[in-house]
Amino acid sequence: MTTNTLKPLLHAGLMSLGLAAHLAVATAPAAAETVSGTFADHSEAAVKYNTVEIAGQDIFYREAGNADAPTLLLLHGFPTSSQQYRDLIPELSDDYHVIAPDYPGFGRSSMPARSDFEYSFANYAELMSQFTTALELESYALYVMDYGAPVGYRLALKNPEAIDALIIQNGNAYDEGLLEFWDGFRSYWTAPSTETREPLRAFLNVEATEWQYTHGVPDTHVSRVSPDAWMLDQAYLDRPGNQDIQLDLFYDYRTNVELYPAFQEFFRTHQPPTLIVWGENDHIFPAEGAAPYLRDLPNAETHLIDAGHFILESHGPEVAELIRNFLADNPTN
Repeated sequence: MTTNTLKPLLHAGLMSLGLAAHLAVATAPAAAETVSGTFADHSEAAVKYNTVEIAGQDIFYREAGNADAPTLLLLHGFPTSSQQYRDLIPELSDDYHVIAPDYPGFGRSSMPARSDFEYSFANYAELMSQFTTALELESYALYVMDYGAPVGYRLALKNPEAIDALIIQNGNAYDEGLLEFWDGFRSYWTAPSTETREPLRAFLNVEATEWQYTHGVPDTHVSRVSPDAWMLDQAYLDRPGNQDIQLDLFYDYRTNVELYPAFQEFFRTHQPPTLIVWGENDHIFPAEGAAPYLRDLPNAETHLIDAGHFILESHGPEVAELIRNFLADNPTN
Protein backbone atom coordinates (compact mmCIF):
# COMPACT_ATOMS: atom_id res chain seq x y z
CA MET A 1 0.00 0.00 0.00
CA THR A 2 1.44 3.41 -1.03
CA THR A 3 1.70 6.54 1.08
CA ASN A 4 -0.94 8.19 -1.13
CA THR A 5 -3.32 5.33 -0.38
CA LEU A 6 -2.70 5.57 3.37
CA LYS A 7 -3.40 9.29 3.65
CA PRO A 8 -7.20 9.08 3.11
CA LEU A 9 -7.43 6.18 5.56
CA LEU A 10 -5.45 8.02 8.23
CA HIS A 11 -7.57 11.13 7.70
CA ALA A 12 -10.75 9.11 8.05
CA GLY A 13 -9.40 7.42 11.18
CA LEU A 14 -8.47 10.72 12.81
CA MET A 15 -11.87 12.14 11.93
CA SER A 16 -13.51 9.10 13.54
CA LEU A 17 -11.40 9.52 16.66
CA GLY A 18 -12.29 13.18 16.79
CA LEU A 19 -15.96 12.37 16.43
CA ALA A 20 -15.73 9.72 19.12
CA ALA A 21 -13.99 12.15 21.46
CA HIS A 22 -16.62 14.77 20.72
CA LEU A 23 -19.41 12.31 21.43
CA ALA A 24 -17.71 11.20 24.67
CA VAL A 25 -17.49 14.80 25.87
CA ALA A 26 -21.01 15.54 24.76
CA THR A 27 -22.48 12.54 26.55
CA ALA A 28 -20.24 12.60 29.65
CA PRO A 29 -22.59 14.77 31.79
CA ALA A 30 -25.54 12.49 31.11
CA ALA A 31 -23.48 9.40 31.96
CA ALA A 32 -22.25 11.04 35.15
CA GLU A 33 -25.80 11.90 36.12
CA THR A 34 -26.86 8.29 35.63
CA VAL A 35 -24.03 6.91 37.77
CA SER A 36 -24.58 9.53 40.44
CA GLY A 37 -28.27 8.73 40.51
CA THR A 38 -27.53 5.02 40.87
CA PHE A 39 -25.23 5.65 43.83
CA ALA A 40 -27.79 7.94 45.45
CA ASP A 41 -30.47 5.27 45.15
CA HIS A 42 -28.33 2.77 47.10
CA SER A 43 -26.48 5.06 49.50
CA GLU A 44 -28.54 3.96 52.49
CA ALA A 45 -27.71 0.31 51.80
CA ALA A 46 -23.96 1.00 51.72
CA VAL A 47 -22.09 -0.33 54.75
CA LYS A 48 -20.66 2.38 56.98
CA TYR A 49 -17.87 1.87 59.51
CA ASN A 50 -18.36 3.88 62.69
CA THR A 51 -17.04 4.19 66.23
CA VAL A 52 -18.83 5.41 69.33
CA GLU A 53 -17.38 5.86 72.82
CA ILE A 54 -19.17 3.80 75.45
CA ALA A 55 -17.99 3.91 79.08
CA GLY A 56 -14.55 5.05 77.98
CA GLN A 57 -14.19 2.38 75.29
CA ASP A 58 -14.26 2.93 71.54
CA ILE A 59 -16.86 0.54 70.16
CA PHE A 60 -16.48 -0.06 66.44
CA TYR A 61 -19.58 -1.06 64.49
CA ARG A 62 -20.78 -1.70 60.97
CA GLU A 63 -24.06 -0.13 59.95
CA ALA A 64 -26.22 -0.13 56.84
CA GLY A 65 -29.79 0.58 55.86
CA ASN A 66 -32.34 3.27 56.54
CA ALA A 67 -32.33 4.30 60.20
CA ASP A 68 -36.13 4.43 60.10
CA ALA A 69 -36.39 0.79 58.99
CA PRO A 70 -36.75 -2.08 61.50
CA THR A 71 -33.44 -2.70 63.23
CA LEU A 72 -31.47 -5.94 63.23
CA LEU A 73 -28.65 -6.13 65.81
CA LEU A 74 -25.96 -8.70 65.02
CA LEU A 75 -23.75 -9.94 67.89
CA HIS A 76 -20.63 -11.81 66.88
CA GLY A 77 -18.95 -14.93 68.23
CA PHE A 78 -15.43 -16.10 69.04
CA PRO A 79 -12.76 -15.69 67.72
CA THR A 80 -14.15 -13.25 65.21
CA SER A 81 -15.77 -9.81 65.16
CA SER A 82 -18.43 -7.98 63.20
CA GLN A 83 -16.49 -9.06 60.11
CA GLN A 84 -18.36 -12.35 60.30
CA TYR A 85 -21.40 -10.40 59.08
CA ARG A 86 -19.59 -8.59 56.25
CA ASP A 87 -21.68 -10.35 53.56
CA LEU A 88 -24.96 -10.64 55.47
CA ILE A 89 -25.24 -6.92 56.21
CA PRO A 90 -25.59 -5.80 52.58
CA GLU A 91 -27.91 -8.73 51.90
CA LEU A 92 -30.42 -7.33 54.41
CA SER A 93 -29.80 -3.58 54.34
CA ASP A 94 -32.32 -2.78 51.60
CA ASP A 95 -35.15 -3.53 54.04
CA TYR A 96 -33.56 -3.29 57.49
CA HIS A 97 -31.36 -1.06 59.58
CA VAL A 98 -28.51 -3.48 60.28
CA ILE A 99 -25.93 -2.90 63.02
CA ALA A 100 -23.02 -5.13 64.07
CA PRO A 101 -20.63 -4.01 66.86
CA ASP A 102 -17.29 -5.42 68.04
CA TYR A 103 -16.75 -6.15 71.74
CA PRO A 104 -13.65 -4.73 73.43
CA GLY A 105 -10.70 -6.99 72.69
CA PHE A 106 -12.22 -8.04 69.37
CA GLY A 107 -11.98 -6.53 65.91
CA ARG A 108 -11.61 -2.77 65.74
CA SER A 109 -12.96 -1.90 69.19
CA SER A 110 -10.68 -0.84 72.03
CA MET A 111 -8.40 -3.44 73.59
CA PRO A 112 -7.62 -2.03 77.05
CA ALA A 113 -5.19 -3.78 79.35
CA ARG A 114 -6.66 -6.51 81.54
CA SER A 115 -5.71 -4.45 84.59
CA ASP A 116 -7.86 -1.56 83.32
CA PHE A 117 -10.92 -3.39 82.06
CA GLU A 118 -13.03 -6.34 83.18
CA TYR A 119 -13.21 -8.79 80.31
CA SER A 120 -16.43 -10.58 81.19
CA PHE A 121 -19.71 -11.39 79.55
CA ALA A 122 -21.57 -9.33 82.15
CA ASN A 123 -19.48 -6.31 81.20
CA TYR A 124 -19.96 -6.93 77.50
CA ALA A 125 -23.74 -7.06 78.00
CA GLU A 126 -23.65 -3.82 79.95
CA LEU A 127 -21.63 -2.14 77.21
CA MET A 128 -24.00 -3.43 74.54
CA SER A 129 -26.93 -2.12 76.58
CA GLN A 130 -25.31 1.32 76.68
CA PHE A 131 -24.47 0.96 73.00
CA THR A 132 -28.14 0.44 72.08
CA THR A 133 -29.06 3.47 74.18
CA ALA A 134 -26.39 5.63 72.53
CA LEU A 135 -27.66 4.63 69.07
CA GLU A 136 -31.29 5.12 70.19
CA LEU A 137 -32.25 1.53 69.38
CA GLU A 138 -35.51 1.17 71.25
CA SER A 139 -36.31 -2.24 69.80
CA TYR A 140 -34.65 -4.68 67.42
CA ALA A 141 -34.48 -8.20 66.11
CA LEU A 142 -31.43 -9.86 67.65
CA TYR A 143 -29.09 -12.21 65.76
CA VAL A 144 -26.85 -14.18 68.14
CA MET A 145 -24.04 -16.60 67.40
CA ASP A 146 -21.53 -18.31 69.72
CA TYR A 147 -20.42 -15.63 72.27
CA GLY A 148 -23.17 -13.44 70.88
CA ALA A 149 -25.76 -15.73 72.48
CA PRO A 150 -24.85 -15.13 76.15
CA VAL A 151 -24.14 -11.45 75.46
CA GLY A 152 -27.47 -11.10 73.67
CA TYR A 153 -29.45 -13.08 76.23
CA ARG A 154 -27.98 -11.01 79.07
CA LEU A 155 -29.02 -7.95 77.08
CA ALA A 156 -32.53 -9.40 76.79
CA LEU A 157 -32.69 -9.93 80.56
CA LYS A 158 -31.85 -6.25 81.05
CA ASN A 159 -34.51 -5.02 78.62
CA PRO A 160 -36.79 -7.83 77.45
CA GLU A 161 -39.28 -5.50 75.78
CA ALA A 162 -36.61 -4.35 73.32
CA ILE A 163 -36.38 -7.79 71.69
CA ASP A 164 -38.75 -7.96 68.72
CA ALA A 165 -37.45 -11.31 67.46
CA LEU A 166 -34.56 -13.75 67.87
CA ILE A 167 -32.35 -15.29 65.21
CA ILE A 168 -30.20 -17.99 66.81
CA GLN A 169 -27.24 -19.46 64.96
CA ASN A 170 -25.07 -21.97 66.81
CA GLY A 171 -25.46 -20.13 70.09
CA ASN A 172 -26.01 -22.24 73.19
CA ALA A 173 -28.38 -21.82 76.15
CA TYR A 174 -28.81 -25.42 77.33
CA ASP A 175 -26.61 -27.95 79.09
CA GLU A 176 -27.33 -30.46 76.32
CA GLY A 177 -25.29 -28.31 73.96
CA LEU A 178 -22.05 -28.55 75.94
CA LEU A 179 -20.57 -31.90 74.91
CA GLU A 180 -17.01 -33.30 74.90
CA PHE A 181 -15.48 -30.23 73.27
CA TRP A 182 -16.06 -28.45 76.58
CA ASP A 183 -14.33 -30.97 78.85
CA GLY A 184 -11.09 -28.96 79.07
CA PHE A 185 -13.05 -25.79 79.75
CA ARG A 186 -14.96 -27.47 82.56
CA SER A 187 -11.65 -28.47 84.16
CA TYR A 188 -10.55 -24.85 83.99
CA TRP A 189 -13.84 -23.64 85.46
CA THR A 190 -13.78 -26.01 88.42
CA ALA A 191 -10.04 -25.81 89.17
CA PRO A 192 -8.53 -22.63 87.69
CA SER A 193 -4.75 -22.87 87.56
CA THR A 194 -1.86 -22.62 85.15
CA GLU A 195 -2.23 -26.36 84.55
CA THR A 196 -5.86 -26.04 83.42
CA ARG A 197 -5.54 -22.63 81.74
CA GLU A 198 -2.50 -23.09 79.50
CA PRO A 199 -3.75 -26.10 77.48
CA LEU A 200 -6.62 -23.93 76.24
CA ARG A 201 -4.11 -21.61 74.57
CA ALA A 202 -4.02 -24.21 71.78
CA PHE A 203 -7.44 -22.92 70.68
CA LEU A 204 -5.86 -19.55 69.86
CA ASN A 205 -3.40 -20.48 67.11
CA VAL A 206 -4.01 -20.23 63.39
CA GLU A 207 -4.58 -23.97 62.94
CA ALA A 208 -7.40 -23.87 65.49
CA THR A 209 -8.90 -20.76 63.95
CA GLU A 210 -8.89 -22.31 60.48
CA TRP A 211 -10.40 -25.48 61.94
CA GLN A 212 -13.31 -23.50 63.38
CA TYR A 213 -14.08 -22.17 59.92
CA THR A 214 -13.64 -25.36 57.93
CA HIS A 215 -14.58 -28.28 60.20
CA GLY A 216 -17.95 -29.74 59.31
CA VAL A 217 -18.25 -27.86 56.01
CA PRO A 218 -19.31 -30.26 53.24
CA ASP A 219 -16.90 -30.72 50.35
CA THR A 220 -19.41 -29.07 48.02
CA HIS A 221 -19.22 -25.82 50.00
CA VAL A 222 -15.70 -25.66 51.41
CA SER A 223 -14.53 -23.49 48.51
CA ARG A 224 -17.00 -20.83 49.64
CA VAL A 225 -15.10 -20.31 52.92
CA SER A 226 -12.74 -17.37 52.56
CA PRO A 227 -9.26 -17.85 54.08
CA ASP A 228 -9.20 -14.08 54.57
CA ALA A 229 -11.81 -14.49 57.32
CA TRP A 230 -9.78 -16.72 59.61
CA MET A 231 -6.53 -14.92 58.84
CA LEU A 232 -8.09 -11.59 59.85
CA ASP A 233 -9.39 -13.13 63.07
CA GLN A 234 -5.94 -14.57 63.75
CA ALA A 235 -4.27 -11.19 63.22
CA TYR A 236 -6.43 -9.77 66.02
CA LEU A 237 -5.78 -12.80 68.25
CA ASP A 238 -2.03 -12.38 67.74
CA ARG A 239 -1.94 -8.83 69.12
CA PRO A 240 0.27 -8.64 72.22
CA GLY A 241 -1.84 -9.43 75.28
CA ASN A 242 -4.91 -10.60 73.40
CA GLN A 243 -4.51 -14.31 74.05
CA ASP A 244 -4.63 -13.78 77.79
CA ILE A 245 -7.78 -11.72 77.31
CA GLN A 246 -9.29 -14.68 75.49
CA LEU A 247 -8.22 -17.09 78.23
CA ASP A 248 -9.90 -14.83 80.79
CA LEU A 249 -13.09 -15.01 78.74
CA PHE A 250 -12.80 -18.79 78.51
CA TYR A 251 -12.88 -18.85 82.31
CA ASP A 252 -15.73 -16.36 82.55
CA TYR A 253 -17.86 -18.43 80.17
CA ARG A 254 -18.84 -20.52 83.20
CA THR A 255 -21.02 -17.59 84.34
CA ASN A 256 -23.10 -17.97 81.20
CA VAL A 257 -23.84 -21.59 82.02
CA GLU A 258 -25.01 -20.48 85.46
CA LEU A 259 -27.48 -18.14 83.75
CA TYR A 260 -28.96 -20.76 81.43
CA PRO A 261 -32.08 -21.13 83.63
CA ALA A 262 -32.64 -17.36 83.50
CA PHE A 263 -32.21 -17.32 79.72
CA GLN A 264 -34.71 -20.16 79.42
CA GLU A 265 -37.19 -18.32 81.64
CA PHE A 266 -36.93 -15.32 79.33
CA PHE A 267 -37.79 -17.54 76.37
CA ARG A 268 -40.78 -19.10 78.14
CA THR A 269 -42.13 -15.82 79.47
CA HIS A 270 -41.72 -13.54 76.46
CA GLN A 271 -41.99 -15.99 73.55
CA PRO A 272 -40.21 -13.80 71.01
CA PRO A 273 -40.66 -14.93 67.40
CA THR A 274 -37.60 -17.09 66.84
CA LEU A 275 -35.66 -18.42 63.88
CA ILE A 276 -33.04 -21.10 64.58
CA VAL A 277 -30.48 -21.72 61.82
CA TRP A 278 -27.87 -24.19 62.99
CA GLY A 279 -24.86 -25.78 61.35
CA GLU A 280 -25.53 -29.37 62.35
CA ASN A 281 -21.89 -30.47 61.93
CA ASP A 282 -20.57 -27.93 64.44
CA HIS A 283 -18.31 -29.64 66.98
CA ILE A 284 -18.22 -26.65 69.34
CA PHE A 285 -21.95 -26.04 69.61
CA PRO A 286 -23.43 -29.25 68.17
CA ALA A 287 -26.97 -29.76 66.99
CA GLU A 288 -27.86 -31.22 70.39
CA GLY A 289 -27.92 -27.61 71.59
CA ALA A 290 -30.56 -26.56 69.06
CA ALA A 291 -33.35 -28.98 69.94
CA PRO A 292 -33.86 -27.90 73.59
CA TYR A 293 -34.90 -24.41 72.50
CA LEU A 294 -38.16 -25.92 71.33
CA ARG A 295 -39.04 -26.84 74.91
CA ASP A 296 -39.30 -23.15 75.73
CA LEU A 297 -39.98 -21.74 72.27
CA PRO A 298 -42.32 -24.33 70.73
CA ASN A 299 -43.20 -22.08 67.80
CA ALA A 300 -39.60 -21.46 66.76
CA GLU A 301 -38.82 -21.99 63.09
CA THR A 302 -35.86 -24.38 62.97
CA HIS A 303 -33.44 -25.24 60.17
CA LEU A 304 -30.54 -27.65 60.62
CA ILE A 305 -28.11 -27.06 57.78
CA ASP A 306 -25.30 -29.28 56.50
CA ALA A 307 -22.61 -26.87 57.70
CA GLY A 308 -20.12 -26.21 60.47
CA HIS A 309 -19.62 -23.47 63.06
CA PHE A 310 -19.45 -20.45 60.74
CA ILE A 311 -22.52 -21.16 58.67
CA LEU A 312 -22.54 -17.72 57.03
CA GLU A 313 -19.21 -18.49 55.37
CA SER A 314 -20.46 -21.58 53.55
CA HIS A 315 -24.21 -20.92 53.33
CA GLY A 316 -24.55 -17.14 53.54
CA PRO A 317 -27.10 -16.59 50.74
CA GLU A 318 -29.27 -19.45 51.99
CA VAL A 319 -29.30 -18.08 55.55
CA ALA A 320 -30.02 -14.55 54.31
CA GLU A 321 -33.06 -15.85 52.44
CA LEU A 322 -34.32 -17.65 55.56
CA ILE A 323 -33.91 -14.44 57.57
CA ARG A 324 -35.74 -12.32 55.01
CA ASN A 325 -38.64 -14.77 54.89
CA PHE A 326 -38.78 -15.06 58.69
CA LEU A 327 -38.78 -11.29 59.25
CA ALA A 328 -41.39 -10.83 56.53
CA ASP A 329 -43.62 -13.29 58.39
CA ASN A 330 -42.83 -11.66 61.76
CA PRO A 331 -42.72 -7.88 61.15
CA THR A 332 -40.68 -5.93 63.69
CA ASN A 333 -40.92 -2.30 64.77
